[in-house]
Amino acid sequence: MASGFFALLDDIGVLMDDVAAMSKITTKKTAGILGDDLAVNAEKASGFVSSRELPVLWAITKGSFLNKLIILPVAFLFSAFLPWAVTVILVLGGIYLAFEGAEKVYEYLVPHKDVTATLEAEPLSEKEILDQEKQKIKSAILTDFILSVEIVIIALGTVVGRDLLFQVLVVSVVAIIATVGVYGIVAFIVRMDDFGLRLIQLGNGKGFLRCIGNFLVQALPKVIKSLSVIGTIALLLVAGGIFSHNIEFLHHVLESWPSMLKDFVIGLAVGFIALLVFKLIMKVVGMIRG
Repeated sequence: MASGFFALLDDIGVLMDDVAAMSKITTKKTAGILGDDLAVNAEKASGFVSSRELPVLWAITKGSFLNKLIILPVAFLFSAFLPWAVTVILVLGGIYLAFEGAEKVYEYLVPHKDVTATLEAEPLSEKEILDQEKQKIKSAILTDFILSVEIVIIALGTVVGRDLLFQVLVVSVVAIIATVGVYGIVAFIVRMDDFGLRLIQLGNGKGFLRCIGNFLVQALPKVIKSLSVIGTIALLLVAGGIFSHNIEFLHHVLESWPSMLKDFVIGLAVGFIALLVFKLIMKVVGMIRG
């Protein structure tokens, strides 16, 4: 009986070693999408009042964990019984990401001057600021949901054919690493200035710590400014990648182009089509109500 117990422990040890090795490989395969996830979520989590940055980021992080608790069991069920549904979900999510990216490009190219003037003339009340914060959190959690689906599906694809327990362990480990890693880095980004000031204080305004602290403080505005651009590009790249990998026709479009440029163009094109359809629907709805 004792030998059986130790044999069981040995089997568990071997399984954990296999899980760790495969998790490392799978994490490398999802590195691209994790980078896009980081850029998108860093942009989503920035732009808040300093005192609200960490509470907002914690709210988004909790939403991300909840997203993965929903996605993981559904992904395993679909993979086992309805594999075609995984592709459908991925494509629908890609359309949303492309729409969101194209909307940002459109707003940059066609700025709403009248809205800007109104906002400058009438400062937002505390209630309006909190409402905007809630909307941004919801938007960030929804975007995280779609990106999480992509991460889980890619991770699941690397362990297809293995035992269900092995799939669950590997994909779950990757999902946890993705959430903790991404939002840990995002937390550092949005608090760079405070961390820099702390370093300056620790160094008494002198020496190496002062140099690092000043660099972080001065770099933050540039990083924050670039996050919106990087996040938009990331949205379109992720969306384009989903379309080119899961739609046979698009897989053969622009084959001679670099894959990154191809994904960006496809994502932008689909995004503008989705944006046009959305605006037409809203216009029709407005006419009916009017």
